[in-house]
Amino acid sequence: MRTVAIVVVLVALAATARAEDVVGSYDAKFDQLANNCEHAQTLSHTTVRLDVKKTSLTVNIETIPQMVGAAEKSGKVTAKSKLGPSIIQGIDATYRVAGRIADGGMLQLVLIAEYSIKGKATCTQSWNIAGLRQDKSAAKP
Repeated sequence: MRTVAIVVVLVALAATARAEDVVGSYDAKFDQLANNCEHAQTLSHTTVRLDVKKTSLTVNIETIPQMVGAAEKSGKVTAKSKLGPSIIQGIDATYRVAGRIADGGMLQLVLIAEYSIKGKATCTQSWNIAGLRQDKSAAKP
């Protein structure tokens, strides 16, 4: 039983250590992949900020609501925002990101925006996001 407890603690510590490796600000370029929207959001270049508090990952991109998710020990990240107003007037959106942080601090994500009006899905837009870590400051406790 004691061996199992030690293994569980070691696995938890390994996951936490790797999750903290994603923390930082990334100078990111956005390349649109798909868009079936009449009115679309324009994203080209901005800072993407990733923070980890305990086991929760937050992803912050200017003009997009905060996304919350998880960072795996392999460097994979996933996060999602709550449904809320987008920068397109009268249109709500849910945003999702998925991807990874490669060794050397290279951010590689796909961002998907799912737009809706009064609860009815209207269209989807997606981007590839790539960038290098600018700093590695730890998340605030």
